[in-house]
Amino acid sequence: MLTIGIDVGGTFTDLVAIDGTGRTVFAKSPSTPQDQSIGVMNGLNELARRLDMSRGDMLAATQRLVHGTTVATNALLEGKGAKVALLTTQGHRDIIEMREGLKGNRYDLRTPPPEPLVPRELRFGVRERLRPNGDVLLPIDDDSLSEVIAAIRASGATSVAICFLHAYRNPAHEIAAAERLARELPEVSVSRSSDVLPQIKEYERVSTTIVNAYVGPAVRHYLTRLERRLVEAGFKGSLFIILSHGGMAPVEEAGRLAAATVLSGPAGGISGSRRCAELLAVPDLVPFDMGGTSTDISLIADGRAALSADGGLADQRIALRSLDIASIAAGGGSIASVDSGGIFRVGPESAGAIPGPASYGNGGTEPTVTDANIVLGYLDAAAFMGGRRPLDRAAAEAAVDRLAASLGVTRIEAAAGIYRLVNLKMADGIRLMTLRRGVDPRKFALLSFGGAAGLHAAEVARELEMTRIIVPTEASVLSAWGMLTSDLRYEVSRTHFEAGARTTASEIRDIFASLEEQAVERLRSWFDGPIMTERSAEMRYGEQVFEVDVPLSDVDLNAPSLVPEVEERFHRRHEELYTYASRDQEVVFVNARLAAVGAVPRIARANKPVPVSDPIALPAGKRQVFFGAWREVPIYALEKLRSGHVLEGPAIIEAETTTVVINGGDRATVNALGWLDIELGCAKV
Repeated sequence: MLTIGIDVGGTFTDLVAIDGTGRTVFAKSPSTPQDQSIGVMNGLNELARRLDMSRGDMLAATQRLVHGTTVATNALLEGKGAKVALLTTQGHRDIIEMREGLKGNRYDLRTPPPEPLVPRELRFGVRERLRPNGDVLLPIDDDSLSEVIAAIRASGATSVAICFLHAYRNPAHEIAAAERLARELPEVSVSRSSDVLPQIKEYERVSTTIVNAYVGPAVRHYLTRLERRLVEAGFKGSLFIILSHGGMAPVEEAGRLAAATVLSGPAGGISGSRRCAELLAVPDLVPFDMGGTSTDISLIADGRAALSADGGLADQRIALRSLDIASIAAGGGSIASVDSGGIFRVGPESAGAIPGPASYGNGGTEPTVTDANIVLGYLDAAAFMGGRRPLDRAAAEAAVDRLAASLGVTRIEAAAGIYRLVNLKMADGIRLMTLRRGVDPRKFALLSFGGAAGLHAAEVARELEMTRIIVPTEASVLSAWGMLTSDLRYEVSRTHFEAGARTTASEIRDIFASLEEQAVERLRSWFDGPIMTERSAEMRYGEQVFEVDVPLSDVDLNAPSLVPEVEERFHRRHEELYTYASRDQEVVFVNARLAAVGAVPRIARANKPVPVSDPIALPAGKRQVFFGAWREVPIYALEKLRSGHVLEGPAIIEAETTTVVINGGDRATVNALGWLDIELGCAKV
């Protein structure tokens, strides 16, 4: 039996198949932004070819297919989601514009407010009111609801977000409104806040529900179309979608909670990074995922990736739990340009998959990072995609020449400037994830993956004074590979807004017991294997505004000292994050969270490379490469390297779908897994 992982990126769709023996085969196919399922099916054709099977036979033999999609991400970034109407408590329709009263850059007085996804004329108030404890103060008014439904019908809205005040305590009014909408406007999609994010804080709740309503129709349409095409092609297994928290869920759950797919693709990379940390016995990694459109950066500390409910995208708040990932607008397709002020920059604009870099020959004319890498000799245009899709070196040179002319420099100086500038931009992204959070990156290894990362990893690491880089053999498709190491996961939460002194041990036990019953029951409908649970709580000091997420999985809920232990965990976590704890202040227990996790069996890796007796590897050839000056350097084929081989830089290591550059003074060793373990030997220039 096979398992298949599929990650749709901005430029390429990556596919990985693993059979029962651990044999791993991967493929790439150009992404098709107009309909991602086309690129997926084309990629499955290529994957089947590499497995020496027909696509139908391959899919018939596939037990589980795990997919990361960017449909929700693209809808938000491109502003191409559904036309959403907001149905809320009368008098509260402007919370989406009032937000939290904060600005992204508080010191920039000219920063315009973010554009809300729902314009004011599509926000409707209903006469109803619940007390903070969930008791009904004013029953939902049928006439008021009828007026609102008529207005929604007239507006042409295709999706509705319902967010009534205090509905996280009592969803009755939201359920009643949703039922009326389903009867009277059956073609309109409906998202309820009590279903999407049933917890305190009105702005987070309404914003997340609106995002779910905005991206939901597109996500469900795509998943329905993909599922139909897979079944027609012979697939009989289970299709799962990676969610932003790194777990996977069935198609129907991903469609219901579409806002949770916003970081679907990058989340697979973090799952793969955790697996790499296990295999390497290296618990501290900085995952560095550079693709064609963007670079995703995160942190694995002590073998764990951080989850956060503080996320968002395109200026829209999404308070669902997600992996902590920073996305930088820097990739192989990032366009280099000179702006109106004469400033040289790389990105954030990208050539994407269509037309792509100038060297792709699809009509692109702007110089990109990929074009610069060709000009500098780092990337062999003739060997791209194993020679099956050679790049146009002349077009790359012409594009860089146009930029060089506008800058008044030579072609090589312009290409070197593109390379240097994008490296600095990505290094700043790593600083954001490490130094600004009190983490010293020099104590971490850089895990380089994504099709373009190997070209830049050494110089990015050198900029940060990091000394070790790991490049897995699956580097170019690690997100898709990582999806096959993900577990099923279902998360629930409940608000319990009390001061610590008033929260009893029995209340804490009852909350988590109820959440566990709810989560396990839901997960059991998807999965019949072993289930474990993870507990946490969002807590704060009485005078604070924002909460701290505190892991509680290893706390004994039956201990007599349960409440003091929970509070002490909060104090210690606060101290870890902010260097101090105020143990004389009251502690507020805000939200209880529980995740039910269905552990999917890990398939053992296939035969490891046989160690070599001679550590000297033979190069496949040589070529001129620019390392401050033109030098003839050895070129090694990654598939020919064996465990124990040692390579001295400068050198280029090529695989079908990725290239790794190491500079003079650097040393790459092939470890027992067949992966590159690079030691940086020369200091930053």
